[in-house]
Amino acid sequence: MENGRPYVMSLAGLDPSAGAGLLADIKTFEALGVYGLGVCTALTVQTDTRFVSVEWLPASQIIAQARPLLETFPVQYCKIGIVQDATSMLEVIQSFRGIQPDIRFILDPVLKASAGYTFHDATQLAVWKQVLQQLYLLTPNYQEALLLSGEEDGHAAASTLATCCAVLLKGGHRQERPGVDSLYIGKTDIIDIPAGTDAVFPKHGSGCVLSAAITAQLATGSSLPVACIRAKLYTEKFLASHSSLLGYHIT
Repeated sequence: MENGRPYVMSLAGLDPSAGAGLLADIKTFEALGVYGLGVCTALTVQTDTRFVSVEWLPASQIIAQARPLLETFPVQYCKIGIVQDATSMLEVIQSFRGIQPDIRFILDPVLKASAGYTFHDATQLAVWKQVLQQLYLLTPNYQEALLLSGEEDGHAAASTLATCCAVLLKGGHRQERPGVDSLYIGKTDIIDIPAGTDAVFPKHGSGCVLSAAITAQLATGSSLPVACIRAKLYTEKFLASHSSLLGYHIT
């Protein structure tokens, strides 16, 4: 009998443009050969250039959506996007672990949308630290790393966060090393992942695609460094796929 695809899960907001959030994650999962289960965390009103509003789903509704899926399918990896606040996220994570204790979480910490809408008040650092300790991987950009760590330098921020979980510091906003992602594993291991040479274009949802691609690569057996390298290559193809803000998923 044919072996089935690995199951992964996305917890993310519904973006009607399908460039970011839950729909982008599912498209990425499908393209990379895993079966994506989707749980909605927020209903947004937005396009690729404009964010209008968000209606948050409480932790209880997120858990209610996910419970029958986690009870049915062997989900080893779960990607998390926007959730209303750190307290809700912690409640969701702890509930999931009660159903599938070995599940691993990859968090794309969307603290502010590229269109300018602020999602989280970054003053909840005590609760955020509890969340970070539950993660397998955190994928912040430069500003998100600063906000979550309280540090003033990107390297120091990633190093501080890496005491809780592995950290992929994305290079899109790094002035001193543009395009270079750095994977921090523990206190000493740092692996730089340089940018490719192909021409790319800015994309709505590029961070969602990268973290979803890492999730898919992990589920198919890649080590964390290899998963991050392969996911970056996939994301660069996504960025190069079209000149508009909405990209195409090309394998």
